Amino acid sequence: MPRAPRSLRKTRNHDLGRLVIFIGTSTRHHVVLHIVYFLGFLFVLMLAGCGSRRPVIGRQPPPARPAETPPATEEAAKRSTNVPETPAASAPATKRNKPAPAPAPPGYMEEGNASWYGVPFHGRHASNGEIYDMYKLTAAHRTLPFETMVRVTNLTNGKATVVRITDRGPFVDNRIIDLSLAAAREVDSVGPGVVPVRVEVLSPGVDPTSGFFTVQVGAFRDRANAERLHDGLSASYSPIFIQQYDSPDGVFYRVRVGRISGEDAARQFGEQLRDREGFTPFVTRLDESTPAGAIR
Repeated sequence: MPRAPRSLRKTRNHDLGRLVIFIGTSTRHHVVLHIVYFLGFLFVLMLAGCGSRRPVIGRQPPPARPAETPPATEEAAKRSTNVPETPAASAPATKRNKPAPAPAPPGYMEEGNASWYGVPFHGRHASNGEIYDMYKLTAAHRTLPFETMVRVTNLTNGKATVVRITDRGPFVDNRIIDLSLAAAREVDSVGPGVVPVRVEVLSPGVDPTSGFFTVQVGAFRDRANAERLHDGLSASYSPIFIQQYDSPDGVFYRVRVGRISGEDAARQFGEQLRDREGFTPFVTRLDESTPAGAIR
């Protein structure tokens, strides 16, 4: 093959060198680009890796706002941990802020059996001096002052009535009050005769336990028997008196012992007589308007 001219060979060689240089330069440029891309990729991976190692709590949503405590629950919680509350009335008194007066003590109340009475007591004198009318709302009680108003509730059916104390009695064991026929009808006790009741004093300012009381230890039709008991007790107890009682069934002579101040003391004395003498004692009030009726 004929050889090219030198000038041509030089030119070709020169172009070939340029080509080689171009190719080399281009290759290096691509390598650099790949390295840059690779480094950029590594940088992105590093950022992602660092982001993946952040604390877990950093990615949790903020805590929800707690629900409001109901006022009643809040106050109860305060009372369970704080010093017990004191009423406003206990604050120091001033001229404009005077403490309220202390509440009145609860009224007299007792429970026991109630009976009722009508004929033959109707139309006769009651212990307070007035004529007993069984069609009026009245009652007999051994210790409550005359004219005291009381509520009587039948504990078997809840029915109640209000009566006025006008008489003394009943002098029968295990009974605390004797109702008129009208009162017995209101609480449905006429048929049974004796029912359990609750007696509550309604009259204001009445102190049922104050005053003078005595203890009845016997009642006799024969006056001589009453006198013998009187004489037998005189050596140990004083005063002792006999009271005459004109009942529908005839005259009775009641033997009574003591003149005791206060119902509680009288009941204690009655229990002493029960234990020492074997009596069934009946504590009864000594009414000023109606003397004890001593006949000796």
